[in-house]
Amino acid sequence: MRYMLGVDVGGTFTDLTLVDVAGQQVIIDKVPSTPDDPSRAIMTGIKQILARAGVPYDAVDYLAHGTTVATNALIERKGAPTGLLITEGFRDLLEIGRQVRPSLYDLFMEKPEPVVPGHLRLEVPERLLADGSVRVPLDEDALADRVDQLKQAGVQAVAICFLFSYVNPEHERRAAEVVRRLFPEAYISVSHEVVPEFREYPRLSTTVLNAYLGPVMRRYISNFQRSVREAGLRADPYITQSNGGIISIDEAIHNPIRTAMSGPSAGVVAATHLGRLAGETNLITFDMGGTSADISLVEGGQPLQSMDRELDRMPVRVPMLDIITIGAGGGSIAWVDAGGALKVGPHSAGADPGPACYGRGGTQPTVTDANVVLGRLNPQRILGGRMTLDVERAKEAIHRVVCAPTGLSLLDAAAGIAAVVNANMVRAIRVVSVERGYDPRQFTLVAFGGAGGLHAGAVARELGIPKILVPLTSGIFCSLGLVVTDVRFDYVRTSPLTPEAAQVEPIRNLFREMIAEGTTLLDKENVPEGSRRFELKIDARYRGQNYELSIPVEADELSWPALGRVAERFHEEHQKAYGYADRSRTVEFVNFRVTAVGEVPKAPIRTLERRRTGEARPFAHRTAYFDANGALSAYETPVYNRDDLQPEDRLVGPAIIEQMDATTVLLPGQTARVDAYGNLVINTFGEGRA
Repeated sequence: MRYMLGVDVGGTFTDLTLVDVAGQQVIIDKVPSTPDDPSRAIMTGIKQILARAGVPYDAVDYLAHGTTVATNALIERKGAPTGLLITEGFRDLLEIGRQVRPSLYDLFMEKPEPVVPGHLRLEVPERLLADGSVRVPLDEDALADRVDQLKQAGVQAVAICFLFSYVNPEHERRAAEVVRRLFPEAYISVSHEVVPEFREYPRLSTTVLNAYLGPVMRRYISNFQRSVREAGLRADPYITQSNGGIISIDEAIHNPIRTAMSGPSAGVVAATHLGRLAGETNLITFDMGGTSADISLVEGGQPLQSMDRELDRMPVRVPMLDIITIGAGGGSIAWVDAGGALKVGPHSAGADPGPACYGRGGTQPTVTDANVVLGRLNPQRILGGRMTLDVERAKEAIHRVVCAPTGLSLLDAAAGIAAVVNANMVRAIRVVSVERGYDPRQFTLVAFGGAGGLHAGAVARELGIPKILVPLTSGIFCSLGLVVTDVRFDYVRTSPLTPEAAQVEPIRNLFREMIAEGTTLLDKENVPEGSRRFELKIDARYRGQNYELSIPVEADELSWPALGRVAERFHEEHQKAYGYADRSRTVEFVNFRVTAVGEVPKAPIRTLERRRTGEARPFAHRTAYFDANGALSAYETPVYNRDDLQPEDRLVGPAIIEQMDATTVLLPGQTARVDAYGNLVINTFGEGRA
């Protein structure tokens, strides 16, 4: 393998990482995103970075892409017209949902509109019982009539979800065959292929969303692949999944819902990989870009996963890295509410028109504008000098929107914007840590994204996190994750069983079946035998509970009495998650999961050599404003070029470290050192507390 290329599309910028495998060199670049057509920014960036590096197109052997197309299509309701075929009597399940209300006493809260309107939700006479036996046979004449109705209605996608199909998928299989025969141009999503597990509403919702996104992703990926081919790139692109792995284009088209958290998951993968190299396995990842902030937790070198996520308030039941996303980025807009309180976000100025200081027509003050006014961002050196910022426009926007109604001075208003956005991110980090039984003081904060380094010092200080790790290429770090990840496929079976000797063989058979399916797909991806592994998990609960905890299982534990150890680990996890464990209650195994992992070559991250003697020297000093003992004070702050820093260098705050793709701020009292990989390791409370 000669060159590896990772491309991550964000709301404001598109980031690229090109890796020279033989030379162990990493080249990075960043171009403004084009929200109307993300592929334009992608191809602009690819052409730009390859030209800068002098690399011919046909020398790129690996290309991976993190995309927000699926998420944006759902949030903006720009998916394909979709029809639903569902068991007779369950037409309105998609609208009824479940008895979970985010705001129980809010009489004015509006439920999200189903992506399939009522007239396109058609019932099919058929019914299975809970054990999979047939109560009402599938009426194929009625089914054919329903398919014709959907065809005449002009839908582009058809979702099929029948009751208890996760136990017996025969009716769904037959229905899919009929749809393919009578309506071959339709995109088809079948529940037993997308989510073969119990809980009817989440399974239905996920299947419908998969269908709704299918034609959009198929069109986008086909255009992307064609653009890649026309440019002369020979590598077949991979797409990042929400679980942190990559899949081929064909699999992404078949299961687009698995790419819903594509971009943010790459950053968590990159942080986990870098953390292992740096000897840090307990991490809180903090990815603050131009539009949003994505936060996740890694324990013992393993990112936490979640099965119960919502997209635009609709449940999605596929494995995802447990990432909290909030509207807190450099482009988040500051505003004053009716009561005179300063707010920041969730709305963003995005890439177009962008913050006021971009000079592209934006008039609303943003977090970026506040950082420019506070002297923390260099208006002349954004994107390595390719972009300049208009300080006066930033001042005018903050004065008009914030200072005028509140009476705050310009500097206090800018500091207030920074403080509010920091508080928003602190709350989000508490959700993934404190509220789930983790003490953030026992973790290292990995800060990346274009704005991560600007705000990490204040966020970590508020939470008591003693150490911050800022990667060498922090501004484009998600795109690095695309070249250090693996192929991953997830499988699940539902079969409520208890951990006892008589159930060992049925449990083994479930795992054997899923491993066989995983092997088939890894064969399809041409993953060598020696580069494969299978991760096993069991979702367990106390009998009568409504939700489960996922417990990792080793292959040698699929025996008796070893299976009892899995039940004991469930008690321990229950104690951790909920504060109690009841060993007198019966433990029930509900879902059985297998992740088939195909290890692919990873971009090398090499250690750096120290080339000079003496201390690092700033290239400039700039007046910047920081909070000191509750008051905003001006500091003549040294400014360093990140490219000039070398291993063993030590810095004392306040200090500003600039690079092409990001800026990092050391607050007064904080210190930092450069480690062997070029990471900035910041001591939140100074040398004595790290």
